[in-house]
Amino acid sequence: MAGSVNKVILVGNLGKDPEVRNTQAAGKVISLTVATSETWNDKASGERKERTEWHRVVIFNERVADVAERFLRKGRKVYIEGSLQTRKWTDQSGQERFTTEVVIDRFRGDMVLIDSKPADADAAPRQSERPAQTGGYNAGRGSMSDGWSAPDDADEIPF
Repeated sequence: MAGSVNKVILVGNLGKDPEVRNTQAAGKVISLTVATSETWNDKASGERKERTEWHRVVIFNERVADVAERFLRKGRKVYIEGSLQTRKWTDQSGQERFTTEVVIDRFRGDMVLIDSKPADADAAPRQSERPAQTGGYNAGRGSMSDGWSAPDDADEIPF
């Protein structure tokens, strides 16, 4: 058993279209901004409140990056699974800077498109082109469109 766990799961909406960079060291790198929202009723006023948290996501997995570049657009709902990493660098004025990101790398992480209709329907791929999920831990697993079918007694499964 591992001594610690570094796993982040987000379900949220893209704040803007993916930013695509190509680097010699890592190949294609995609940067995303994902918003998650929390709502609650304020006990004092009875008023409904909402808070949105913005998360930086970086994709180093080439397969997942290709799907993100092709299918993700601002407003799309997405499931992200990755690890939390903090980077440190020195900016142009000589100050040390830090950023914390959710990272999907070559061997850890996953991305699943959740909504069936993107915010911009004109930019949407045809339904037959839309993947259910990509890369990460689930790479190589079958899906309904890959010929997998549920067992005949699937209705009897207790969950």
